[in-house]
Parts: sequence; structure tokens; C-alpha cells
Amino acid sequence: MTDLFETIRRVLVPIHKEGYPFILIGIVLTVLAGYFSQFFGWIFLILTLWVCYFFRDPERVVPVGDGLVVSPADGRVNLISTVLPPPELDLPPEPMTRVSVFMNVFDCHVNRMPVAGRIGQVHYTPGLFLNAELDKASDDNERNGLVMETTHKGAPLRIGVVQIAGLVARRIISFCEEGEELGAGERIGLIRFGSRVDVYLPPEATPQVFAGQMAVAGETVIAAYGRPRPAPVTRVS
Repeated sequence: MTDLFETIRRVLVPIHKEGYPFILIGIVLTVLAGYFSQFFGWIFLILTLWVCYFFRDPERVVPVGDGLVVSPADGRVNLISTVLPPPELDLPPEPMTRVSVFMNVFDCHVNRMPVAGRIGQVHYTPGLFLNAELDKASDDNERNGLVMETTHKGAPLRIGVVQIAGLVARRIISFCEEGEELGAGERIGLIRFGSRVDVYLPPEATPQVFAGQMAVAGETVIAAYGRPRPAPVTRVS
């Protein structure tokens, strides 16, 4: 069975190991359903292929530059606001810029480091499973908060990243531990199956994206130090 998963991983698309149990269940159900009904066999085959697609884990090319903050998640930037950070992160109780990236069930759900640095804190908070697109999901939903300790021009900085469960998501998986040193774009966790990631930025960081824009984890620059905010792109009909 290990050889089968490795073949799928090499030939089709890189798949994260967290998806292997779900793919195995899908294969078994497809065989059983196909034995009794060709129609339901095709249905379960399509669902199994979707599970493979959901747990894809492609490599990403991280942009190189001083003071860049990359997106921790694939998806749509659905909120950019100035709010107080979650109290469990022990960040300064002052307004910070929050950039929220919403992942639907078709987005890659492997989350990545927005900056190079040290994991200063990991804090899990149980909660509800409201629609992750809602603003109140940041306060009410189940979530896993991380604080990244980094530097810019020698000055220490702390950035908060919160993985938030959604309507369908029922588990947040963290790949990192407190004290671990990671590079920008490295994998930090995964959420099943539709959710959101919030990034809390210090005032020195200026957003480089706008609400409604699509982001790619580990590649899209969502904020930068010492750069003005770009003008929004105006579409010409």
C-alpha cells in the first residue's frame, strides 16, 4: 500500500501524508461500491480523486527579499482590517493589521510560514464551527494560534498567525512546536476541510494585497516592511 501512495505522489501530484487514511478509505469504498453498482462505483471514485486533490502538497517558490511577508495559505483575501490581536497570543494589546485568507474546499490546505523565524508560541483554543468567512469567526471558532519571532534590520518583531476551523473543517493539524526555527514558506500545519488563516502584522508592515485578491501560500507577498501600499488595479471593461 505504501508503494501505491508513493506512485500516486510521484506521478499525479504531491500528496501530504495526512491524506493517506482518507484516500485508503476512498479506495476501499470505491471497490465495494463498484462491486454492487457501477454508478455508485464511479461516484466514490470521483470523491476519492477529489480527496487526492484536496490533500495535494505542491512545492512553492518563496520570493526573496528583505522585509517580505508571504501568505500562509492558498485562497482568497477576504478581510483586511485593524483589530486587537487575540489575547491568547500575548501580543501587545494594541491594534494590528489583520489579513485574512479564506480557503474553500478546492484550495490547497497546507499552511506555511509567512516569514523566517522562531515559533515563539503555539496556543490551541476550542470553539465553534461558524462560517470561516465571517469576521466573528476569529473570536468564536476553534483555532490554533502561533507567534512567529523574527527580525527586520536588527529589530525584533512578532507576527501572529491563527489557523481557524470553518463550517466543514473539524481538525487543525500543527506541524511545528514552540522554539522551532523555520524558514519562510516552510510548512506549519493543515486544516481539514475548508477554513481560514489570519495574519496579525505589526504597524511597520504595510499590506500589499486587497480584499478579493487570490493568494498562494509561500509565494504571494501579502505585506512588506518599508514599502508603500500599492494602488488597486482598475479593470478596464
